[in-house]
Amino acid sequence: MTVSINNDRNLIEGLLQQSQRAQQQLLSNYGSYVFAQVARLIPSQADAEEVYQDVFVRVFSHISMFDPQRSSLKTWISRIAYNESISFLRQRSLPVVSFDDHESEACTISEQEVDETFGRPNADTVQLIRSALRHLAPDERAIITMFYYEEMSIKDIAFVTESLPTTVASRLSRIRKKLCRIIKMLQS
Repeated sequence: MTVSINNDRNLIEGLLQQSQRAQQQLLSNYGSYVFAQVARLIPSQADAEEVYQDVFVRVFSHISMFDPQRSSLKTWISRIAYNESISFLRQRSLPVVSFDDHESEACTISEQEVDETFGRPNADTVQLIRSALRHLAPDERAIITMFYYEEMSIKDIAFVTESLPTTVASRLSRIRKKLCRIIKMLQS
């Protein structure tokens, strides 16, 4: 049977039948997106490639669990990529420089100050943000990258992280303040 792959529904049907063409199409449609998502969380290129492969092995083997009523295919794959990345980082116990002791100071930063820090993107600011991201815990870095780099909605981030949208919004606000504080520390 030839599978016509022109949309996600046909793609999913092909994947359920273990069609090699459908698997290739899925990689073509979502591969670079998933690799970018994983690479933002996993510092080493070789490790990111390993996690990337694990993501698609899991996608192919669990495609029957995908529920189009709960999320889009892209969001479902993002959830798998997020979980695989976080699991990898936890297993490796990679060091994370924590700024948690400055959490109370971060709370004193106003939303206006945060908007000013992130609102004027220039080469220096982008570099500072990239440096600051390395100082966040993996789950915090994931929320920031999903929101800013991948432009996911709060609802989709909530699905990926298995949280409530209000929790994601609150964490996003707190993490933005924390990033702002880290940037200020890096500048001094």
